[in-house]
Amino acid sequence: MAQPQVLIIQHVPWEKPGRILDSLEELNIATQTLTILDTKKPDLPNFADIAGLVIMGGPMGALDFDKYPGLKAEAKLAKAAIAVGKPVIGICLGHQIIGTALGGKLKQGKQPEIGFAPIERVGQHHYFDMWAKELNVLHWHNDVVSLPEGAQLLAKSKYTKNQAFRFGSALALQFHIEVTPPLFEEWLSTEPMVEGLKKSQIAKLREEYALYNPQMQPMADTICSGFAARCASTIASM
Repeated sequence: MAQPQVLIIQHVPWEKPGRILDSLEELNIATQTLTILDTKKPDLPNFADIAGLVIMGGPMGALDFDKYPGLKAEAKLAKAAIAVGKPVIGICLGHQIIGTALGGKLKQGKQPEIGFAPIERVGQHHYFDMWAKELNVLHWHNDVVSLPEGAQLLAKSKYTKNQAFRFGSALALQFHIEVTPPLFEEWLSTEPMVEGLKKSQIAKLREEYALYNPQMQPMADTICSGFAARCASTIASM
């Protein structure tokens, strides 16, 4: 058996795992990052060697299989990992890929959500700690996915009923907890991310990040370190 590793699926260069990768590296967990969008049958690591799965964001749609055939392979991989209890986390597009793979319905949101806005914790769960019933988090999406049957809804927002859910070993987040300050600055200098935004809107995003990131970081660290810990436990049992 090869060295167990966490597989990170990245769709575009600037949508990086950020805090998630930091937490994995703190526990000395090996990782492999792949982009498989254009490959119908991608060359993936041996499934038995995968100790966890991370599916990042991206500008494409979760069901754009004709243009990006690798998305179907990602959905199958997510389902397979969840079926055997491997830790899985999905961010933004990753949230939608997991959601649709489990039977959720994808559609365009009421309006794009870009920037900081509050999410509301649903119920009294402790899967992750928001430190308050409401918390301002970073949004950057248009599409939304309905809650898959059998999933536990964790958070919602004004425009998105399903902001976070849990299904077995998977945690799916529509919002972005992975974005560190350097990564956020990279986003603001990346043309596809800021296309259509005015300079004043970009300046407002920078101001919002400085204001709200310190409030969001404790929850983000809890989520990322919790995922890393679950991956470490999986490795220990392999």
